Amino acid sequence: MNCKIILAAAAMLATQSFAIIGIGAHYTPSFGNKLDPEAKAPVTDGISFDHQGYEGLMQGFGFKLWVDILPVIDIEGTFNIRFGSYDANLYVESEGSETVIPLEIELGGTPFGKANPKFVAMSGDISITYPITFIPVIRPYIGGGLTVFANSFVLNNGFVSGLIGDPEIAGMIQAVAQLQSTAQTDPALAQQQAQELQGQLSTLGETIKTKVQDQATNEGVKTSIGGHALIGLRAKLPIIPIAAYANMKFYFGGDFPEEVDPGIMAAEIGLGFAL
Repeated sequence: MNCKIILAAAAMLATQSFAIIGIGAHYTPSFGNKLDPEAKAPVTDGISFDHQGYEGLMQGFGFKLWVDILPVIDIEGTFNIRFGSYDANLYVESEGSETVIPLEIELGGTPFGKANPKFVAMSGDISITYPITFIPVIRPYIGGGLTVFANSFVLNNGFVSGLIGDPEIAGMIQAVAQLQSTAQTDPALAQQQAQELQGQLSTLGETIKTKVQDQATNEGVKTSIGGHALIGLRAKLPIIPIAAYANMKFYFGGDFPEEVDPGIMAAEIGLGFAL
């Protein structure tokens, strides 16, 4: 009798090792991403532009909802957002000298790194997964499904040329370049003009930021459809309503700016509340 009771209790605990439903948050870096740099090129008379690339990891975070109550298969819904930072510069020729103006602006208020342009990539995944084993506590699985991609623009020469055509911005750029040129050629005025120059740069940055965000709002994000395959596992102790999970996803399809190679692999490492 005691043996039967122990076996029944063990079976009950095993069934509670898997959640009926769970919700979690995760860290989600992606691998193999690349933004091709754009070489310095004229935007208009006396003003040139370039941007650097990024390569390696895009940092990001996401949220997941999963349902384990269905027979044979499980279902996951995931939303991820990732960011890749890059440097961009304006070059202004004034009286025989060239002034570099870094475009240190934050696009969309993204929270990572210094204030510089960022390529933002979002994805929404619906996945069907199949458990590889049904052992208690740890639930490894494989699967795949549909992905909806959404991404921002890249601050490139074509985009910037539209900004430079704005008389307000063009006038501010020339004023900043004139101040920097004067400070370089007349050291006696350098300290006196430093505060004014800093104020001009700050105003220019805020003005460009506003114009870029307005233009980005008008363009909106670019959406496309693709898919993914995944391998992962969830771990949950009996009774305790906390689960840990880790996925590796392999993406395909989608439509991205020509300068961007979004990579095909992304990890998801997180914790969740599971019942």
